[in-house]
Amino acid sequence: MTEYRPRPAVVDGVVLRKVIKTSSDVEGEILLIKRAKDPEIGKWAVPGGFVNWDETADEAVAREVKEEAGVDVRPIKIIGVYSSPSRDPLRQTVAIAFLCEFRGGELMGGDDAAEAKWWPLYQLPELAFDHKKIIKDALGQV
Repeated sequence: MTEYRPRPAVVDGVVLRKVIKTSSDVEGEILLIKRAKDPEIGKWAVPGGFVNWDETADEAVAREVKEEAGVDVRPIKIIGVYSSPSRDPLRQTVAIAFLCEFRGGELMGGDDAAEAKWWPLYQLPELAFDHKKIIKDALGQV
């Protein structure tokens, strides 16, 4: 029998701006943070983190984006649920990824993010976890 171990819930926020959808592509910018802690230290990722006991997933994604990147967002819709047992090398997590509307604020890295930056969608850096797939799925829904 397999031992029962709960899998923590995490949220990821895909924040886009200056988006233009052409017949064959999506152009614009995406907010990424540079990870300051393990796992995947030094790699870029969409902002996100664990859902606290006293908050909804929507509240958690807005809080995490604010803590890690200094900006305010409003979750618009769920992109998908990502639950591969290997998505996080330290622990198994279940992620809910949200497409978020940028609402303002001062861009700066904070919490477990060394840096926050707007990246052109056509020039993404190496990404942590399964964030390349999450971004691809998000752009398919824009």
